[in-house]
Amino acid sequence: MLSLHALIAVATEVVLFSIRRERLDVLLVARDGARGLPGGYAAIHEGLDASARRHLEEQTGIRGVYLEQLYTFGRPDRDPRQRVVSVAYYALVPANRLNRQPTADSLSADWAPVHALPSLVLDHGDVVRMAHRRLASKLAYSTIALQFMPERFTLSALQKVYETILGEPLDKRNFRKRILAQNGIEATSELFREGNHRPARLYRVKQPGTVQFIK
Repeated sequence: MLSLHALIAVATEVVLFSIRRERLDVLLVARDGARGLPGGYAAIHEGLDASARRHLEEQTGIRGVYLEQLYTFGRPDRDPRQRVVSVAYYALVPANRLNRQPTADSLSADWAPVHALPSLVLDHGDVVRMAHRRLASKLAYSTIALQFMPERFTLSALQKVYETILGEPLDKRNFRKRILAQNGIEATSELFREGNHRPARLYRVKQPGTVQFIK
């Protein structure tokens, strides 16, 4: 007979993605020599979103990033110490905004490539892989990739973000037609020149910090 009085702890964990050196990376923290995702128990009077943001800031010094709930992991044996239900989130941050400001509670943190994860604690590897699949799938019906972009960017740079997440090349003409039809970005009056290449138009996000869904 199942006990009706079993205590279940609720935790939140955050998969923080960034594209660094044309590679999709995830931020990991180290506890007692083992690496895992930023996170921890939610306080009794604390909302889940607030818990996720608090742990991310306290353990990494990073705040003010796009955050979205991913999935609830509740397998009974996922944590050998006690029964823990974890609500996972994924967060996105442009590489140029990675100005970490360590706090008193900050842990040792470093970046790891999503396609070559090291050994992680508990089921954190599964959490990262699910977050990556969710991110890749949302490219087809939302403007979520814009969360990785700096204030000004070229269409080529945006295409590279898509290709990095998907792990495959995209047709340049079709990609540009599709992105411009989404109406999530607008051209600026500025141009970007690299080497001897023809100057490229710089764009910006129309509604920074928001994700639009494509009908």
